[in-house]
Amino acid sequence: MSAVTRMKTFHELLAFFALAGLVPLSSAQTVQLAEVAQHALDQSKLTIPAGVPFHLKASVIETTNPASDYKGEIEEYWASPDKWRRSITSPNFSQTVIVNGNSISENDRGDYLPWWLNDLVTAIFDPLPMAEQLKQLAVQMQRPSGSEHSSVCSRLQTKVGSPAAQNSAFLVFCFEGSKGLLQSVSTPSYEVALDDYKKFNNKYVARRLTIDPEPGTTIQANITELSELKGPDATMFTVARSSPASEHLKSVGIDEATLRSLSLSTPDIVWPSVRSGKTSGVLSMFISVDRNGRVREAWPLNSDNAGLEDPAREQVMRWQFKTATSDGVPVQVESVITLAFNTKIGDPIAILSDEDARKLATRVVQPAFPAGAVSGTVVKIQIGVALDGTVTGASNSYNAPTPLFLAAYNAVRHWQFRPYMKDGTPDPFGADIVFRVP
Repeated sequence: MSAVTRMKTFHELLAFFALAGLVPLSSAQTVQLAEVAQHALDQSKLTIPAGVPFHLKASVIETTNPASDYKGEIEEYWASPDKWRRSITSPNFSQTVIVNGNSISENDRGDYLPWWLNDLVTAIFDPLPMAEQLKQLAVQMQRPSGSEHSSVCSRLQTKVGSPAAQNSAFLVFCFEGSKGLLQSVSTPSYEVALDDYKKFNNKYVARRLTIDPEPGTTIQANITELSELKGPDATMFTVARSSPASEHLKSVGIDEATLRSLSLSTPDIVWPSVRSGKTSGVLSMFISVDRNGRVREAWPLNSDNAGLEDPAREQVMRWQFKTATSDGVPVQVESVITLAFNTKIGDPIAILSDEDARKLATRVVQPAFPAGAVSGTVVKIQIGVALDGTVTGASNSYNAPTPLFLAAYNAVRHWQFRPYMKDGTPDPFGADIVFRVP
């Protein structure tokens, strides 16, 4: 077995810079991202030392395909940070954790805690798990203001991969205007959108939490019950036997170089021809590997050609690594990998104009451009659309400034289209979508 160390600190790993606006902002307009994040948590996080004991239930479902295995139930009885009981059930994995002081019991059914499920559980109880690391960064952002329907975002960027195959990764933190509550977080390893806030005691708690790990897949956790926990039965927190570390499922984030050092079978990707877009470039994805070294999840992050994401993922899912250990205990590992591709065009798809694409659109979402964007600026991006009318990805083919491209992509990824017909048969298509900053 091979040992791994934890990822570097958030600051060291990312070494990112802020992209919160297109023009410098006056000091009166700006505030530290860490301060905004802490203000949001102070208003909404349930599991703080002085928090009110609570009982919570949540139901998880893939809204885009309710019959899928992306579903589950979450229940928690919480008395204090060191006294709580959590149950998670899903088709392929279930877990019960009891914490009582230094005594911890963990009972798992299944050998792999899915990233998508753990992401939503984290979002419910610790919506900004990187809050302490954000305090190390001198990142300024626009001060949240306006109504509950407005948003202010801090957009950050870092590099992933190696010099031979290097790509950009993005981190976006958004807050609503009136109270400064957290609206969404998007990073390579953690993402969530939070809405439907309702009052609970002296907190505002999001009752709907949503992740979109890939175009066409939306998984949602809905809090169906949240009540004050009064006079709980002490026996529900009884730990009859503390579980040894070897029985705890733990996931460790590692960099790509460390992941590749664990390689057993990671053959080069065989790139198929593409029907549109770039024929050479890079593609990044987030992957999660179980304790046996098998890749269990692979989610697209940023690609120079979205049409290559699915074939790359199919092949990466067959990769095999050595078992990784932390403190002598086998662990799951998570990482971002970046792949260089070189292929050719075959059977090119149609690239529709903005006007023609909008005629097929059945759902249109407008971008929330960042503060400081110049009114009237034209933002043009190219998207890919699958047979079912979902957006498969977007490329910055026309070199829009990164904050504007991200805003446009975050909107258009939620668009939906009627089928595009070619010789009487539905066919995928690309489209040049044009926005104008209001």
